[in-house]
Amino acid sequence: MQPKTPTGAEKLVQCLEREGVEYIFGLSGGAAMPIFDALVDSKIELVLVRHEQGATHMADGYARATGRPGVVLVTSGPGATNTVTGLLTALMDSAPIIVICGQTISPMLGKDAFQEADVTGITYPVVKHSYLVKEAAAIPRIVRESFHLATSGRPGPVLIDVPKDVSQGPCDAPFTEELDLPGYGVVGRADPRGIEAAAGLLARSRRPLLYVGHGAVISDAGKAVTTLAEKLRAPVVNTLLGKGAVDETHPLHLGMMGMHGTAYANKAVVDCDLIMSIGARWDDRVTGRVTEFCPTATKIHVDIDPAENGKIIVPDLFIEGDARLVIEDLIPLVEMLDTHEWLEQCNRWRRRYPLKYPRKGGLRAQHVLDRLHALTRGEAVLTTDVGQHQMWAAQFCLSRSNRHWISSGGAGTMGFGFPAAIGAQFARPDDEVWAIVGDGGFQMTQAELATAQIHRLPVKCLIINNNFLGMVRQWQELFYENRTSGVDLVGNPDFVKLAQAFGVQAWRIRRAGDVDRVLKQAHEYREGPCVVVAEVVKEDNVFPMIPAGAAVHEMLIEAPRHRLDKPEGST
Repeated sequence: MQPKTPTGAEKLVQCLEREGVEYIFGLSGGAAMPIFDALVDSKIELVLVRHEQGATHMADGYARATGRPGVVLVTSGPGATNTVTGLLTALMDSAPIIVICGQTISPMLGKDAFQEADVTGITYPVVKHSYLVKEAAAIPRIVRESFHLATSGRPGPVLIDVPKDVSQGPCDAPFTEELDLPGYGVVGRADPRGIEAAAGLLARSRRPLLYVGHGAVISDAGKAVTTLAEKLRAPVVNTLLGKGAVDETHPLHLGMMGMHGTAYANKAVVDCDLIMSIGARWDDRVTGRVTEFCPTATKIHVDIDPAENGKIIVPDLFIEGDARLVIEDLIPLVEMLDTHEWLEQCNRWRRRYPLKYPRKGGLRAQHVLDRLHALTRGEAVLTTDVGQHQMWAAQFCLSRSNRHWISSGGAGTMGFGFPAAIGAQFARPDDEVWAIVGDGGFQMTQAELATAQIHRLPVKCLIINNNFLGMVRQWQELFYENRTSGVDLVGNPDFVKLAQAFGVQAWRIRRAGDVDRVLKQAHEYREGPCVVVAEVVKEDNVFPMIPAGAAVHEMLIEAPRHRLDKPEGST
């Protein structure tokens, strides 16, 4: 008896199994039914979500927590278009996710069939690559290429659009390991001449600064960067997404730089005579006014993506290569620098401009996050949403290990934090995972409480509730004469009761004296998800702050005494 020829959907699932996929985050629908049916007999676990955007963020959190691609499965039309925000988030932050979409049958393409959307066209600007599968025989090749593209070089999202007639028809194509991608190459080790040139520039520096970004996290370059910093005796700063690449409690670490970075990190940026970017892209939240960013400092840029060369800052030296391999090759070529006075100056700034917050006048978000760090000791996996809580978490919750900090950087996606934590908890079931979210962003994906509860995930969600869209309100206060508009979240639910409605354990914090007790209860709770709602003061601002479009040296350490001009040309 001849074995049954698998369907395209069954072959697709078998290909995913060969790629080592553990989970698929998805929401079903008509055009994707053959693929969902094929999952019934698969060892891959389907995680049914409550919204397709939540699925993409879960896959993103899974990917960032492990370095392995997260996989999403959705139906056609609105199911597919609901993934666009997650695709943009993954593209901006170089996260490897695979989004598989059902599609109307091939003969109906372009004819406005029910739930049809030109998904490949719609998503073209927000993916690394996309495929419309026109024949079942192409499925093994497309899946193999998709995983290679998503994870190699600069990682990113890949979309696979599968018409229903392709998924439910026969597919006898063999599996393949071959890749034929003309024009797509991935550099590993850099040109030795560039590394030698970097060593020469470093040798002449007396005030060097290592500027570490997300590329160092992706390439697992932290150990090499730490060795380089210790050998040079050079201080280290990181971007928002570079947190954890190098232990933030290391004596040479000055913390996060940029718009809401530590004052001492930003002062080091202003005063350095050489700044070496390692897997960071000189984004606007870091440079401020580009024409005044380190104008006299030598600039070295290490990046795996040649498209980043000169895009914002024109460096004195660009080295194309994998961050870890570049730094490992550089270490033997450098010697200890005479940086005694420079390190002393950095330490004076650290003592003079510490992070601080008011100790009176109500419960402060900074206090809650400071105590969360004390409780977890930098060992928990932290995800965040976007806004004031994100910046306070970046300031006060120091990361000690790689892939322990997961946040939406480039896209600034509200609603990211909680589903990303769910994905991270699936990826690392034995680790403690906290989602730090605001009341605004949490409400965008709060329905995923059901997903966490169904799977009894011990993920912990800390809601910093100030009943405002706090970062926008802060800008309106500073730049728009406090003419608040569209930021007061009147009508917020009782988040404790909301969590309980999903069957989720929840606590509330209203007083500073209750912070340690409640956080400890959540820390020890492992029977499923839990929520902590911190009712913090309504109007509080994040400092330090570099106003958008201002130079780094124009950083505000504390609230200004006069109204600031509206920022021009930047958000």
